[in-house]
Amino acid sequence: EVQLVESGGRLVQAGGSLRLSCVASGFSFDDYAMGWFRQAPGKEREGVSCISSHEDSSYYAESVKGRFTISSDSAKNTVYLQMDSLKPEDTGVYYCAAYGGYGLGYLRCLRGSPDFGSWGQGTQVTVTS
Repeated sequence: EVQLVESGGRLVQAGGSLRLSCVASGFSFDDYAMGWFRQAPGKEREGVSCISSHEDSSYYAESVKGRFTISSDSAKNTVYLQMDSLKPEDTGVYYCAAYGGYGLGYLRCLRGSPDFGSWGQGTQVTVTS
């Protein structure tokens, strides 16, 4: 059974930093691309960042480029999202998801579903001004 468990979300002031973690189980981590997505209240879910170790590629939404860094540790089956210089507009529920195909690409990362078929329960990030 595929499981993705996010953690690390909390309330933080603008300008602060957070590191989100997502522990994966139930599939071959090295063969999957992983992504972080977020959903703000009243808005649609959007792609934030994705990484594919087997394709040696990573992608970022324009709104987070230069502030967020995605990384993965295959020994721990974990993908991280380091978030620096946080802004109130970064507030939302952050989800981790897995994509088992090839050809990750920027657009597929932004889109998320249906390519990313396995999702975690999310972790809340709140950035106060």
